[in-house]
Amino acid sequence: MKRIYSVLVENRAGVLSRVAGLFWRRCFNIDSLAVGETEDRTVSNMVIVSSGEERTLEQIEKQLNKKIDIIKVRTFSESEGICRELLLVKIRYNRENRKDIMENCEIMGARIVDLGKQAMTIQICDTPERIEMFLDTLKTVSIVEIARTGTLAMLKIREQRR
Repeated sequence: MKRIYSVLVENRAGVLSRVAGLFWRRCFNIDSLAVGETEDRTVSNMVIVSSGEERTLEQIEKQLNKKIDIIKVRTFSESEGICRELLLVKIRYNRENRKDIMENCEIMGARIVDLGKQAMTIQICDTPERIEMFLDTLKTVSIVEIARTGTLAMLKIREQRR
């Protein structure tokens, strides 16, 4: 089971280390971790994706809420949120496979952001599942380098009922 933790923290040195240390000490798994400032420069948002048994995931939330630097913890499942990930992938290509790669990019909504004589860099921003699907389409070519952001997530907007 996976759970997403959207954690508002004070934007100070050492906060990331203390949160990561909590996971390390308790042997909790971090599938993905992304951190960035919010509209308030003194507050950052950590999006942590973790997997494990229900009891473990509940324990993670309790432990996060005990930390002094943490302002607010929201937890939700992938279905309750909007999840996106950014992927940059550098690949080698040749005359024979270039057209196929470009067609795959168009179908998947990816963009070629840098192009050389024998290599290209492709960018795609999508759900983690579609990122994996896109990477599967590239298994026949030579991947030189991959950079991924990890999952960013927000709760979906819920309309108020009258």
